[in-house]
Amino acid sequence: MANNNNNNNGKMSREERGRKGGEATSNNHDKEFYQEIGRKGGEATSNNHDKDFYQEIGRKGGEATSENHDKEFYQEIGSKGGEATSENHDKEFYQEIGRKGGEATSENHDKDFYREIGRKGGNSND
Repeated sequence: MANNNNNNNGKMSREERGRKGGEATSNNHDKEFYQEIGRKGGEATSNNHDKDFYQEIGRKGGEATSENHDKEFYQEIGSKGGEATSENHDKEFYQEIGRKGGEATSENHDKDFYREIGRKGGNSND
């Protein structure tokens, strides 16, 4: 990339100084350095924002992702996530989350709900 010195009387532009500074920083620091400053930045952000902030940025990120990816993308990341989870957890983990899910569902639904899903399940093989 050519220096952008022509219009600044031999001085570097702000863009050029920033680029050179970034290159020097990346040459002088390793992965752990960047992980540490990322961790500190995340802590500072969490101290300055509430649950609503994170819900909003999550919603915006989800919308942007859905606009840029198709069904196959979601199938692929779902598959990868399921594989990673299954490699990191045992049978007891799945029994526990199944139990918790069943309890939460039973607290939120009545007998009619279970009759309806049972009827739909019984008809799914027709």
